[in-house]
Amino acid sequence: MTVYYDFNDGNGPVPAHQHLNGGGWVANSAWVQDTAYVAPDATVYGKAWVQEYARVLDNAQVYGHAIISGNAEVCDNAKVSNKAMVYDNAMVYGEARVSDKAVVFGSAMVCGRAKVWGKARVYDDARVYGKASVYDDANVCGNARVTGNSILSGGKVW
Repeated sequence: MTVYYDFNDGNGPVPAHQHLNGGGWVANSAWVQDTAYVAPDATVYGKAWVQEYARVLDNAQVYGHAIISGNAEVCDNAKVSNKAMVYDNAMVYGEARVSDKAVVFGSAMVCGRAKVWGKARVYDDARVYGKASVYDDANVCGNARVTGNSILSGGKVW
């Protein structure tokens, strides 16, 4: 028996299942490893992958071709989409958005209403928070902090 779930992405109900580790909804087109955790109100859809010990918590959404792996966490109302990657011990939370081909890794954090997109990279112990935007080919690394209403496009901050 095929079960359908509407991810509210404009595609209507699609074949889906509840992940055994957490009970969150996963589209049959997406892949979530058994060791990963998807909380009851979290969703994974499109062709997204959640692997290893990654966690999708609260009302977070992972979709498109996004990949979450390692011990990474996506939580609260955060969204990771398109071909974005979040891995290692990185965290994306609050209302944060990571999209396009952006990469967040190491022990980096993206939170608040921050946005990271394009080919931007946030890594090491870097933090992007508030309403900050990091995009294009920007690199935020080391112990760098990008906060407030800051906008970083290209270049490197460490």
